Formats: sequence, C-alpha cells, structure tokens
Amino acid sequence: MEVKIGVQHAPRELVVETTESAEDVEAALNEALAAGSTLALTDSRGRRVLVPARNIAYVEVGGGVTGQVGFRG
Repeated sequence: MEVKIGVQHAPRELVVETTESAEDVEAALNEALAAGSTLALTDSRGRRVLVPARNIAYVEVGGGVTGQVGFRG
C-alpha cells in the first residue's frame, strides 16, 4: 500500500510503501492527530517513518506501485 504524506513547509511529499492496511494507516493518523504526537508508519523494508502530526498537511492512501517499471532494491 502506498501512502503519500504532505508535510507543511516541505517542498516534496513523503512516499512510504507499507504492508499496513488503509484502515490501519487511518487509525494511526487519527490517533496521532488526537494526541498531538507523531504519526509512525513502518515501510515494507522494516524502516520506521515518523512525522510530527502537527506538521501533516495531507495523507493520501493509494493502491501501491504494482507494475512499476524500473529497479527495485
């Protein structure tokens, strides 16, 4: 599942490929916003991505990059 996160005052969005469901991502986002903490997602390689909830401009949850052309590491 591909998740795009727009961060305030950042010229580029963050793109995270995760195995979490859209519902799990939404629940984590809602929890982080309510608590005023950080949104924490784990990407498909096991790396953690942390974003301060107060700086999130938007989150787009998509279907992923199936069929993408190019090298994958």
